[in-house]
Amino acid sequence: MENRKIPNRWLQLILAVIVMMSISSPQYTWTLFVKPIQSHLGLGLVGLQFTFSLLIILQTWFSPIQGYLTDRFGARVLISVGSILTGLSWVLSSLVTNLAALYVSYGVLGGIGTGIIYVGIIGLVVQWFPDHRGLAAGLAAAGYGFGAIFTTFPITSLIQSIGYQQTLLIFGIIQGVIGLVAAQGLRAPGKAVSALLNSVRVVTAQSQTSQTPREMLKNPIFWVLFVMMSLLSTSGLMVTSEVGPFSHDFGVSNALVFGLSALPLSLTISRFTNGLTRPFFGWISDRIGRENTMLIAFLLEAAAIALLLVFRQNAVAFVLLTGVVFFGWGEIFSLFPTMLTDVFGTEYATTNYGFLYIAQGIGSLLGGPAAAYLESITGSWIPVFTMVACLDVVTALMAVLVLRPMCSRWFKQKRVGDSSVFEPVTQ
Repeated sequence: MENRKIPNRWLQLILAVIVMMSISSPQYTWTLFVKPIQSHLGLGLVGLQFTFSLLIILQTWFSPIQGYLTDRFGARVLISVGSILTGLSWVLSSLVTNLAALYVSYGVLGGIGTGIIYVGIIGLVVQWFPDHRGLAAGLAAAGYGFGAIFTTFPITSLIQSIGYQQTLLIFGIIQGVIGLVAAQGLRAPGKAVSALLNSVRVVTAQSQTSQTPREMLKNPIFWVLFVMMSLLSTSGLMVTSEVGPFSHDFGVSNALVFGLSALPLSLTISRFTNGLTRPFFGWISDRIGRENTMLIAFLLEAAAIALLLVFRQNAVAFVLLTGVVFFGWGEIFSLFPTMLTDVFGTEYATTNYGFLYIAQGIGSLLGGPAAAYLESITGSWIPVFTMVACLDVVTALMAVLVLRPMCSRWFKQKRVGDSSVFEPVTQ
């Protein structure tokens, strides 16, 4: 097949990464606000952490509707709305005086806004890059992981100097404006371009026909993916939401590591590894298969969590191992959407991923308030860390013992791309 010219899809990917970076802070810097908000409003940890769970729940459990609306009205319109809601959530959170108002502003508005953007962006890039689906989804998801690298230390500094309320106000405006501007250049490939993109040969097995959301929900492969993503989300979101509290309990949060405070340094390194892992393992999965990559990454996370528990009072180990935890976890946001699209096709990719993304909301409940409750009744983080490490091992084994045989049978029933030839298209 002769190479044919297609629109510059890499520009779409760059804009997608920028938008994703603009919504990274609500999730990944939340832990910096926990202690200041507790002190100012006089709240308990379990009740306050439900704000974080609301953010993830609203980000994920409404994602099928958000995905449908993105397919219906276009990426530019919906992602613009999402950017406005995300920025507004922080602006309003800076004004609240009680927990209920914080739930509505930070949790509900922030969750809906970031959810529209996350599902819409991932659905968009997997359509533009069928030949590099793992890499493209990984790069887009990396924006979500990397974004907080640029905000962790500034937010930490501003909280200490002007308070958490003014910090929320300033960064709410910044992230809303950046996302809104970048969203104006986004668009879907269109039917003609999609047909051209889907005509390339790929190196991973992919269904040539698309399954509707109704058809997908009847397929047991979807539910295996859903369970796996729920279990993996629990472990990563436990560390994300509780790293501040357990670092204080371990006595390492204010220790100096390489001349910097351990907690913000840990968060910065974790944001870097959490971003790096997504394109890295996405690229790996394009070459050795999604299930094999899952096995390697998930076992890596399990080992890092176990070691973090063993060396919990060592500040240097805390900083380095939290980075490894996120390197073993963050790739779920490239592997699961690409696996889903490989199996169920591209036509309904955004809406279909919206249903799978609900799994992260379940993980937020287990990794947020449930983990905090378990720690409160046992008086120790050891049961929490042990539980999430075991979940990682179970999910790693499911990838090769359950998911791989099911997908192998599925692809034999469907006409799939010939993996023996790969012909790139001209960018």
